Amino acid sequence: MMEIRTPKTHKAKRVLEKRAPKLVENGKRTLILHGTKTSATLSSVLMELYRLKKGGAIKYSRRNENIRPFESGGETSLEFFSQKTDCSIFAYGSHTKKRPDNLVLGRMYDHHVYDLIEVGIENFKSLLSFSYDKKIAPHEGSKPFICFTGEGFENVPELKQLKEVLTDLFRGEVVDNLNLTGLDRAYICSAVSPTKVFLTHCAIKLKKSGTIVPRIELVEVGPSMDLVIRRNRLPNEGLRKEAMKSSKDKPKKKVKNVDQDDVLGKRGRIFIPEQEVGKTPLPDKSKGVKRERREGKLKKKNKEEGSASKKHKKSE
Repeated sequence: MMEIRTPKTHKAKRVLEKRAPKLVENGKRTLILHGTKTSATLSSVLMELYRLKKGGAIKYSRRNENIRPFESGGETSLEFFSQKTDCSIFAYGSHTKKRPDNLVLGRMYDHHVYDLIEVGIENFKSLLSFSYDKKIAPHEGSKPFICFTGEGFENVPELKQLKEVLTDLFRGEVVDNLNLTGLDRAYICSAVSPTKVFLTHCAIKLKKSGTIVPRIELVEVGPSMDLVIRRNRLPNEGLRKEAMKSSKDKPKKKVKNVDQDDVLGKRGRIFIPEQEVGKTPLPDKSKGVKRERREGKLKKKNKEEGSASKKHKKSE
């Protein structure tokens, strides 16, 4: 029987809870790996991809001979690294005579390979080959714009898959609201042909337009490259349905000082500051107090009238 290991420390328990499935998942992290042999161009591509994803990526510099994503049994080491690092996207680079400057992009589901797409790198330009004002350089961890231009991204199945993978690769953590000043970068993907995509990285420069919405200018800061599609593997229908399942129950925000009881129902706690009853002045506007005052005035008036009549009789 397979041994089930339970966490023995609080730290291990927190790590397992962090990796457990959630209704709202965390941002997808990227695993960057080298193959048996990599060229200088491909090493630069992997390094600059790591810089673009800094804070949301893990890079291993050792060569991995056992990883062959498209072959049966060749994804075992890949799935092991995915489970070890808790990464759901990977980029694997290799260089051979048959497939030079080869980059495999893929997604994982439950630490198993979900889908794969293989591209060749051509016309690569690194960050150092671009000259621009360093003041407009994108900040680390900023939210990007992702623009896909070309009909191929809607009609060609390979380009549609590449669009999904690139979106998951670059979009970062999903958020509800965005600050316009925090958007300082854009990824432009142009479908040159059914098998070729031009990818470039630009900085966003906001300028005055005379209205509330500023005018946007794009400054190419690199890297840029051509992605030539070679091979791809789509997920099977059963795996796709399982991965696309979503819970109807939305996470509820915890309301402070409110509890739910099976018997009593919804209960709330109210905190009242200490009351100084002895120092609190009593109001004089009650009807009972007014009636007592009225009766007291009448009694006083009657007494005065009685004493006046007695004096009048004695004087007679």
